Formats: sequence, structure tokens, C-alpha cells
Amino acid sequence: MKKIAPVLASLLLIVACSKTSEKQDKLISGIDTSLNPGDNFFRYVNHEWYDTVQIPKTQTGVGAYRFMNYQQRLKLQGLLDSISQINHPLGSIEQKVSDFYISGLDTATINELGYKPVKPLLTKIGYINNVHYLLKYVIDNLKVNSTSLISFNIGPDQQNSNMNIAHVSQSGIGLPDRDYYFKTDSATVRIQKAYKHYLATLFELTDHDADSSNYFANVVYDIEKQLAESHKTRVERRNVKTNYHKMAVTDLEKRQPNLEWSQVLRDLGAKTDSLDMRQMEYYDKLNTLLPEINISDWRIYLKAASLRHFASKLSEPFTDANFEYSKVLTGQNEKNLRKETIASAVDNYLGEALGQVYVKAYFPESTKVRMEELVNNLQEAYAKRIDNLEWMTDSTKQKAKEKLFAITKKIGYPDTWKDYGYVHVFKDTYFENVISADAARYLRQLKKLGQPVDKTEWFVTPSTVTAYNNPSANEIVFPAGILQPPYFDNTADDALNYGGIGMVIGHEITHTFDDQGAQYDKDGNVKNWWTDTDYDNFKERIQQVIDQYSGFTVLDSIHVNGAMCVGENTADIAGVAVAYDAFKMTKEGQDSTKIDGYTPDQRFFLSIANIWRVKMTDDYLRYWINTNPHSPPKWRVNGPLMNTTPFYEAFHLKPQDSMFLAKKDRITIW
Repeated sequence: MKKIAPVLASLLLIVACSKTSEKQDKLISGIDTSLNPGDNFFRYVNHEWYDTVQIPKTQTGVGAYRFMNYQQRLKLQGLLDSISQINHPLGSIEQKVSDFYISGLDTATINELGYKPVKPLLTKIGYINNVHYLLKYVIDNLKVNSTSLISFNIGPDQQNSNMNIAHVSQSGIGLPDRDYYFKTDSATVRIQKAYKHYLATLFELTDHDADSSNYFANVVYDIEKQLAESHKTRVERRNVKTNYHKMAVTDLEKRQPNLEWSQVLRDLGAKTDSLDMRQMEYYDKLNTLLPEINISDWRIYLKAASLRHFASKLSEPFTDANFEYSKVLTGQNEKNLRKETIASAVDNYLGEALGQVYVKAYFPESTKVRMEELVNNLQEAYAKRIDNLEWMTDSTKQKAKEKLFAITKKIGYPDTWKDYGYVHVFKDTYFENVISADAARYLRQLKKLGQPVDKTEWFVTPSTVTAYNNPSANEIVFPAGILQPPYFDNTADDALNYGGIGMVIGHEITHTFDDQGAQYDKDGNVKNWWTDTDYDNFKERIQQVIDQYSGFTVLDSIHVNGAMCVGENTADIAGVAVAYDAFKMTKEGQDSTKIDGYTPDQRFFLSIANIWRVKMTDDYLRYWINTNPHSPPKWRVNGPLMNTTPFYEAFHLKPQDSMFLAKKDRITIW
């Protein structure tokens, strides 16, 4: 998942667990027994909820998964409202998060400033008269997270995962993905027009007339479209090996002389003689365009890039313009309330500082203990599945199990919190607070260069409702945010927990063995550990996943992008299978006692449909299909279950049912 306050009662399926009849009535709600579960299990479980729930006007969707983060932001808002009423010692985490929050809510000061905070940047751009100074501006802004032509980060070397090296990736565009510049369907054309209007509005808000602003917007769009031509697609970026090009800086300078790589790295403060250029084609194209495009047009481009990045930190006309574009892109009807927006900003800029407050308030240690038990059980079940694979030889099975049991498990929150000592926060300087936090984030990153990888580092905040697998560290991570209903309830029966968080655990473990993860060894290096025959068998099964999901219709004639989503779909299929196996190892899993009229097996599968209980706007669903590597929620339920034989047995599926697949067509990878 590549990625809370008590959830609203209308969104919950699981609210308690008890053997009393009173509480049993609350265990499962909203199931439409008039429907056939074998035709559309997602709808069978979620029909009543889906057809009655309203998407809040300030949101693009409602329900579980990432949309639970709306409730999390409200929870964080409550924490921040509370601690911001108190004066805290200067430099304490409480002072920083509360004053950051207060500064973001000070809209009177922010509106009075208008675009004054970015005027020095716009003035600086006006003096750029050659490529050298253009690149210098790009780098200066990159150090405060304002990315334009170059995207730079420090991370593990995929050939030596214990050491951090410098990486650059394709960049330079403002639309969500390269394909938005080239599609000609009416929905995409509408987004293109909205984006150009947004750019023009940003120029008008910085004292340009309407005609000039529209001209500038077209200049920017044309440059971005040329850059987008060189971008790899999301499917192409899934190929681990072709997105790694570690080269000597001297060789890069010969290949791309206009990019002045030695000077760029000096300006970045990056002391290194090599660089991993993940998408070489983009930087080859940029090298060509830098002298070809008039420097005056580059200045226009840089102004737009800076204004886009900082718009959400400026006065209300800028945030309104940003929202009007987002409204077309995602279907969100109204702007988020300011408190929600700033609570999210605090989580973004000071996430582990706020996370310490969140964990103290909302995360019991008993949850961590129970999760460790669940993860261990899933690993044991996974090992048994590997042993039983018919398509894999014993030597590869042994390597797979070594990798499986080498996985690092992170649960709840980091053992070591990030240091925010270099972040300076004051109650009346929101823009400067953001810059300080971003500058400190860059310095933290830069310190990693050439150093051993810190395997304790987390890449999401504790409150976030997500989970992730990091293949270069061979680790799976479950933040405190996801360890609550409907995913996890420490008082619930095993069927619900194994069908909930158990499926998520199985999903994340499987990323260790999906089309990308399978290319990494147990230490996180890209290294082959397969026999040729076994890997061919594996790729054949991966192709089956691509082909099957490509046939699933999402909206009108739009289908799941099977190739883009293959890693997540593989993880969903195996995640359900291994979670079920682990559940069957429990006492309840071996029992047949019904609760609320459903057998343990049925409740396991009901829980799976519940954890993806989501409703989105159509516009956001289109955006999702274009940019998200996960299938939409309906197919995160129906897709895996179509391939899960115990589901057929639990709900007595028949050949005439829409979800029925012949046994030979059901996909088993792990």
C-alpha cells in the first residue's frame, strides 16, 4: 500500500467483538443478502453503505484505506488544537508543531502578504541570462524542496544496499503524469485546459495582464510537453534494472555537457564522483533543450514552476487557484477547511515530531505486541506455501525462505525519532516555517551521501493509514495509523483481523516477491537468486496477472492498467491466500462456530471486502487509474477472491456466477 480518530459509525463494519448477542448485531452491517455474493462480492458486502454514504464536499472519496486519512487529519487537528493553547519551551517538539499550526491558521497575515514571500525568487529569475545561472537557480530551489528540472535524492545503491548514493530522476512537468500531455479524450483535454488556466491565473496574481499571462501559460505548457516526451511511462519505470544507471560524473559531463554536472553537485553540496541517473533519456533531452529554448522562455518556465510549488503556502487567491485546478483533476467540490489543511501540513513537515504526540495519545503497546504475533504467523504460513509450490525447484525455494525470514518488521512508530533541531518555527511566519522545515529535510538527506544506510529510518509518518514494503532494505512497515478498525481491532475475533490486517501483512510480504521485489536478494541488492527455469515460470504467472486484470472494467470503457498495477495485484492475490492459510492455523480458523450467522471462513472474506470499502468521485477514479499502481477498491476485493478457491467454497459459488473462474484459470503465484 506504495503510502485515526474513532472512525465515523457510518463507515464502520467492525465496531466491537463480543460473544454477547447484543454486540454480535454490530459485528457485520450493510450486507445485502438479496444479492448473490458470487456475482460481485464487493457490492454484496458494501451495497447498502455505498449507495447511501455521501462523499464530503471537501474530499474526493470516503471510506477505508487512504480515505481514512481524512479522519486522521481531524484527529491530528484535535491534538494540535489542544497543545496550541499552551506555551511550550522554545525548541521543544510541542512548541514547533503547535507554533507551525498557529502560523498556518494566521490567514490574516498570510493574505496581507499576498505573493510577497516569493517576490525575491521572481526577481532572481529575472536576472537569469544563461544556462549556467538557470541551473544555479534550479539547484538553490531544490534545496528547499522546490523541484523543477532536476529531481535529486540520496538513497541506497541497488547494487550495494548498505551504502547511500546520489540519484536523479525524471522531472520538469506540472501535470500528474507524462500521458496527460498526449491523450486526446475529452476528460484529459478538460484537465489540460484547467491546468493552462491555472498557470495563467498564477501569472495574473503576480501582476501580469491577462493576455501576457495566457501567452506565458502556453510557453510553459509547450516546454513541459517537450520534456514529457522523454519521460518513461509508469509501466516502464517498473523495470528495476533499466532505471538504474550509475555513472562517473566525468562521463556524464561528456554525455550531457550543458547540464554541468560537476558544478550542479557542488552547488547541491553533494561530494561524490558518481551518480545514479534513473531515467537517462530525460536528462539527454534536457541537455538538448537547455540551449535550444530561448532563455526568456526558460525564465517564464521557472516562474511557473516556483509559483506552482509555493501556491498552497501563499494568500487565499493562490490557494483558490490551486483548488480550482485540483477540482477539475479530482472532482473535489469544496476546499478543505483551513484547520484540516494545516494539520496535514504539520504532519508533512514535522511528521515525526507530531507523531510522538499522536503515539502517546492513540497507540497502545498491546497493539504492537499483537501485530508482531500476526506478522510472525503470516511468515510461517508463507514459508509453507513456498514449500508447496509445484513450479519452483528446491534450491530457489531455499533462497526464497531465506529472504522471507530476513525481512525486517517495523510496527507502529520508529525506534529513533527524527531530529528537528535545525527547524526554526514561529507563530507568525508560515512561509518561512515551511522553508525552514524543507531546508532541514534537505540537510538531513544530504548527510546520508556516502554513508551507511540507516535501516531504522521510516518513510511515512506514524499517523498515516498505509503500509509499505521497502525492497532495498527488505523491510515491511505498518504505521500506527493503519492499526485500527476496520484493519485491526485488538478485541476482535481472528477471522476479522486475519481478513483485515492479515491480508495487508500478506500483501506487504508479497511485495518482497512481486515482479520488482523478486529482483532483490535478502540483503536488498538487485541480484539474481533464481534458476533460469524458475524465473521463467514466475514471469509466466506474472503475465497471467497482467492479462486477467487488464480485462476488468472500471469506468465506462476504462480498464485496469494490468501492467502498471501488476505488483499490487500480485500482492493482493497472494496476500489473501497467505492470510487465509495463517487464519486456518488459529483455533477459530479450525472451528465452524457461526457468529452473526456467518462461519469463520465467511467472516474472513467479509472482512476483506470491508477493508476496501471505498467510494470515490468519478473524476478521482479516472485520476486513480492514470496514476495509481493499485487497482480500484472493487477489484482489490473481487480480483483476488476470483483466484481464491476457499472463497468459492465458503460462499458456494457456481459456474454461472459472474466471479466464477474454472480452477485452471485461477492464478496462484505464491
